[in-house]
Amino acid sequence: MKKLFETAKIKEIDKYTIDNEPIDSIDLVERASSVFVNEFCRRYASRQNRIYVFAGQGNNGADALAIARMLIEKGYNVFTYLINPSNKLSEDCEANKRRIRSEGNQQFVEVVSSFAPPGLEPQDIIIDGLFGSGLNRPLEGGFAKIVEYINHSESTVVSVDIPSGLFGEDNKNNNSRYIIQADLTLTFEFPKLSFLLPENALFVGEWKALPVGLHPDALLKIKTSYGLITDDDIASLISARERFAHKGDFGHALLVAGSVGKIGAAVLSAKGCMRSGVGLLTVHLPGRGEVIMQTSLPEAMIEMDKNADYVTKLTNLSKYNAIGIGPGIGKENGTKELLEELLNTANGKPLVIDADALNIIAENSELLHHLPEGTIITPHFGEFDRLAGASESAYERMQKARSIAAEQKICIVLKGAYTAVCTPTGKVFFNTSGNPGMATAGSGDVLTGILLGLLAQGYHPEEASAIGAYLHGIAGDLAAANFSEESLIAGDIIQMLGTAFKQMHDAMS
Repeated sequence: MKKLFETAKIKEIDKYTIDNEPIDSIDLVERASSVFVNEFCRRYASRQNRIYVFAGQGNNGADALAIARMLIEKGYNVFTYLINPSNKLSEDCEANKRRIRSEGNQQFVEVVSSFAPPGLEPQDIIIDGLFGSGLNRPLEGGFAKIVEYINHSESTVVSVDIPSGLFGEDNKNNNSRYIIQADLTLTFEFPKLSFLLPENALFVGEWKALPVGLHPDALLKIKTSYGLITDDDIASLISARERFAHKGDFGHALLVAGSVGKIGAAVLSAKGCMRSGVGLLTVHLPGRGEVIMQTSLPEAMIEMDKNADYVTKLTNLSKYNAIGIGPGIGKENGTKELLEELLNTANGKPLVIDADALNIIAENSELLHHLPEGTIITPHFGEFDRLAGASESAYERMQKARSIAAEQKICIVLKGAYTAVCTPTGKVFFNTSGNPGMATAGSGDVLTGILLGLLAQGYHPEEASAIGAYLHGIAGDLAAANFSEESLIAGDIIQMLGTAFKQMHDAMS
């Protein structure tokens, strides 16, 4: 997995690079600024737009001043404002101030006391380099006013490394009024954790991580609990199939799903399971689901519950390699009793628990502590808050999920734009695939089926969680490319799962 680091550890990596490459700090600034400028020029090639650079007093300001100088050299019309109310700059910022001044640029203003803001137009581009990722308290005073001024403009805003005012991790105690609302954030080497949390989307905008050549030994040596799931990771995890393999080699899954009016959830989940490569699938359904399932998915076997409207009783579980429960099952008393029985009799078989099964657990909190080790649960934010209590921020919610996963030795797939896979070892891996079109009925049911199929094939719960989340997102991306985000439905994700697998195989070839 590609490592992600908290801001304090990013400083360690920078220092290690400076000490061991070796490279002077000012030259590392030059390297990062050059990478930023290359990407900026690729996106904003026209020299007709006015560029307004706002630089702060620290090393983010040093980057911004270097960027301004480089853009001037490339023929851009750049106006640079160095905001220095304390009349004290970091060493690198001071050095880059001297460099830009030595070139005789007449459109450079150092603001020490009063600030006469420029008249910004919609066609102008603002480069925000006021504050970097080391900020740990809300902006105030003159800096807060400048942020408000920029946010009230209609100009395009591009932030250097991180939007000024945003904290690198938890922003629960921040003042959102005084955080830059960037259209684009060009960050260095890897995104900050806060970029991956929904409450910060307004500030971060689109983001792209630019490689700046940090020392590879530092990236290996410095430990972190966070990572990004990538194509290469998933491609390396997917097992090759033997020529003489048969269906028994790929596991037998049991899916407990459906109730009156919600048999469709069972169908979607079952199809997701079959498309994930499982050898055999049995679906335990209420009686009235038989015809629907047999006609929708003839490849699946059916085990009928004695109750016509909802599931109440399981038979012998010994023949199954993995069990999934939740899609569309409802919350009847008989279904609750079935879930309790399953948790007590699974006998080490890996479980996937989702949807109504999670809602039953939320209403009977003691069940949360009866989840067998290795269980995968797949809550969206609302379901998780019902399980663990409301959170004031997505960062706090993620930390709760991480803590529960480690304490109970389970995997929590916390669903969202960057689904967070929280593992029994206390690590969190963020999924980078998927799109907003997947926010549609049945999408989570499909994911449950995929995870179940992978578990039945023998993948470790952590592997299954990462592979399942990523493939689900890739299939969603392929479906959106074919049909658009607006028209995407859960069945489209199922249809593209085969192409998603093929994409992973191609990545390895």
